[in-house]
Amino acid sequence: MTKAIQDLYPESLAHCYGCGKNNPDGHQLKTYLEGDKTIAYFTPDAKYTAIAGSVYGGLVASLLDCHGTGSAAAFLCKHNEIPLEGTIPVRCVTASLKVDFKASTPMGEELTLKGRLRSIEGRKVWVDMTLEANGVVCATGEILAIQLKE
Repeated sequence: MTKAIQDLYPESLAHCYGCGKNNPDGHQLKTYLEGDKTIAYFTPDAKYTAIAGSVYGGLVASLLDCHGTGSAAAFLCKHNEIPLEGTIPVRCVTASLKVDFKASTPMGEELTLKGRLRSIEGRKVWVDMTLEANGVVCATGEILAIQLKE
């Protein structure tokens, strides 16, 4: 996948603080489908500090949230054989998000987010995720995302 799933959202649905291409003040998170998994990268700066040297947990949850909904949209497109090009007719929102913090998330290090499809049932998509820094899992997450109706 050469373009991020978020870059394929319709203009009217691309304002999310975490991943919206039309929100210049947001995180601009980009999720890519690679085979049967998704991946995204983000490097937090000092404004996301919780304790000196560590990232605020709300940012971790926000990144997993946006990576999860982006992953769900990508997995739905793959499942329904919708080409990941142009503008896609698939956008998901969060119904449930669970985050488990495993280790302190370091400031200023590139974070790697990974997603793996658990299951799809109609408009419901469950995705399991990890957030890592330097090969250490800092958080795991699971999301139930719902595809918006057209």
